[in-house]
Amino acid sequence: MLADKTLKEYLNETASSAPAPGGGSVAALSAGLAAALTAMVAHLTIGKKGYEELKEEMRAIVQETEKYKEIFVEYIDKDSDSFTQVMKAFKLPKETEEEKEIRKNKIQEALKNAALVPLEVARNGLRMMDIIEKAVVKGNKNAVTDGAVAAMLARTATLSALYNVKINLGSIKDAEFVDKTQKEVSQIEEDVVRLEKEILEKVVL
Repeated sequence: MLADKTLKEYLNETASSAPAPGGGSVAALSAGLAAALTAMVAHLTIGKKGYEELKEEMRAIVQETEKYKEIFVEYIDKDSDSFTQVMKAFKLPKETEEEKEIRKNKIQEALKNAALVPLEVARNGLRMMDIIEKAVVKGNKNAVTDGAVAAMLARTATLSALYNVKINLGSIKDAEFVDKTQKEVSQIEEDVVRLEKEILEKVVL
């Protein structure tokens, strides 16, 4: 599994000629790093002088970001797996009309999944912005730049995941699925850019 590799191994595999891991997997990793940094800010706030009354709120942030971190780690592999399934579908036999029909359906099924996987990363990346904002505004001021980096990473991870959604939508024939997904993609893009801007404006250096 990609998530079990060392950092150097993962980077080397990403840099190789292998098509996976690619941008979608890296987007999930970036979102996981954003979650980890947010947890760090909360940990650095708990028990510190002047922040005593925020102990429970910061503990809640740690718990929430731990859940997100686990989700994103899972999607590091899920994204690469979904791409592999698309490639497998394209390699199915197409000699007879029946084989062609099966192949076509399998390709479409795999493409939909390959769009939905990064979409879920983007959804969670957006959801995490509210937690990051709490860490930036209320957390230890000595770690505020770590919170800012978390916001920027979450925004980049979300937009990166959405690019992987878009490229798959271009090959999907189900017009209703494409239209519905495109609308959600546009809304997430708009929201995550706005929220990142709002968070960074609250960073006091």
